[in-house]
Amino acid sequence: MKQENIRNVAIIAHVDHGKTTIVDRLLYASGVFRENQQVDERVLDSNDQERERGITILSKNISVVYNDVKINVIDTPGHADFGGEVERVLNMADGALLIVDAFEGPMPQTRFVLRHALEQGLRIILVVNKIDRPGARPNEVVDEVFDLMVELEASDAQLDFPVVYASAMNGYARFAPDDDNMDMIPLLETILKEIPAPDCEPNGPVALQICTVDHSSFVGRIGVGRLFSGTIHKGEPSLVIKNDGTRYNTNIKQVFTFEALGKKEQQEVHAGDIVAVVGVEDADIGDMVTSRENPVRFDPIQVEEPTMAIVFEASSSPLVGREGDIVGARQLKERLMREKESNISMRIEELEDKSGVEVAGRGLLHLSVLMETMRREGFEFQVGRPRVLIKKDESGRKLEPIEEATVDVPSEYAGKAIEVFGSAGGEMSDMYQRGDQTHLVFKIPSRGTMGLRTRLLNVTRGEATMFHHFSEYGPYRGEMNGRKNGSMISMSTEKSVAYALDALQERGRLFVGPGQECYEGMIVGESSKEGDMVVNIAKSKQLGNQRSSGADKAISLTPPITFTLEEALEYIEDDELVEVTPQNIRLRKRMLSATDRKKAAKK
Repeated sequence: MKQENIRNVAIIAHVDHGKTTIVDRLLYASGVFRENQQVDERVLDSNDQERERGITILSKNISVVYNDVKINVIDTPGHADFGGEVERVLNMADGALLIVDAFEGPMPQTRFVLRHALEQGLRIILVVNKIDRPGARPNEVVDEVFDLMVELEASDAQLDFPVVYASAMNGYARFAPDDDNMDMIPLLETILKEIPAPDCEPNGPVALQICTVDHSSFVGRIGVGRLFSGTIHKGEPSLVIKNDGTRYNTNIKQVFTFEALGKKEQQEVHAGDIVAVVGVEDADIGDMVTSRENPVRFDPIQVEEPTMAIVFEASSSPLVGREGDIVGARQLKERLMREKESNISMRIEELEDKSGVEVAGRGLLHLSVLMETMRREGFEFQVGRPRVLIKKDESGRKLEPIEEATVDVPSEYAGKAIEVFGSAGGEMSDMYQRGDQTHLVFKIPSRGTMGLRTRLLNVTRGEATMFHHFSEYGPYRGEMNGRKNGSMISMSTEKSVAYALDALQERGRLFVGPGQECYEGMIVGESSKEGDMVVNIAKSKQLGNQRSSGADKAISLTPPITFTLEEALEYIEDDELVEVTPQNIRLRKRMLSATDRKKAAKK
């Protein structure tokens, strides 16, 4: 039976193609916001990092009502590192809005989510956004999307997709790029007409599969999913069937539906809607909440395995505790175990020797988002070099994660870009011209992507754009060379002095400026030669009787290189650490004493 008063729609888009802005406009069009109401832009990107990075990290649910039909909108992350979110939330939808920039066309990250949506059999509506942008080519973009869907083996029905043209910034959607409509009604009409109503059994046994897990410090875990059949009542006795087949009885304490931007508690909810339930204590992805008398079980939801791991340790820096409030190993472990509760796509385990906690995720961005969240909460900690997770096949051969990297680069630099990828173990699988840009596609081991973006930007003078996402596990490609240049390492715990830095900048690139707190074993720069060098960053000019401190040449220092978290993680070697505090990201040697490092090297 079709629930004609409900539509469940996922939104798919590449980073910065306007997905969150379109959701803002739908909220206005359906009357959730008054026309004169002051509302933050990109209301769905509620997390600080989402706003700063311009990406969606966590899937979110909202709803709008149009012509008495409730449209549940499921916002999906566009980045493959958050694929754990993507794979699950698509289970709740019957169709998807595919939002594509009218100038850029379909991009690599779009392909990742779209492939999953097509495999689920979802009805796709193409929204060509930013048609007011200079250089927009909406008709060509529609053809490119069609070609992409053919390549992804879409069915004939899926290839017959409706197209809506939009400018989310200006708040309009159109059936043709050049008509004069100035509101979002065509998009809402298309959703009602093209997205199938949920097919469910209102009078059947309760069948709810949990697709995402929310966490509240008041009520614990909140299971979110689509109710495929039956009606759930508040306080109703239920059976929970775990992914591994174990079962236990529980009572549903509260049940919510998603209304506008929040949740609304209900006495009962009916099949076809997206609901949140409280009362399933250790709710996990794929768990079935069903009736005790007539249990229903669906196939478990498979979430792709993590591909990269990193070890978190309590900071052992001489400066520990100066910038962060929370520095203890026990608090660090407790915080990471709390993350384990709500972040299903990460694997978090304490090391056997209790020296730290290993966190495994889908990629560097996935891991660095957690670190950034923690440093904003006041944590100080240190992390080692990320390592990829190696598997073995039946015959005992080593397999490693392989990524698909796509690069757009001015044609004059294409040769240099190919050279950079070749040195990192990359193999080119596609290459074609698009105007004065060359589009390159590579298969490259995840290990090879470490530090690759920086090298690529250096050889292309900052003009290359690169995206990469996990593709498959493939044969191990052998050992790879690390960083060629050595480090400049501080010999003492003192503040840096401009006079010393002036002499050092002739021997390499500096990571610190004058007057910065440094300590013995801290990496203060990169040498222009191979091999580490211990340097004195506090050396000042010797003054005689006749010489004044200002008599020499004026010191001119090049601004120091500053690292983002991801860049720092990509830069370090096995014997180095990244120290993360609320105010600074520092690089250091694992062994701070030069004497200890020499002894270890002899062994």
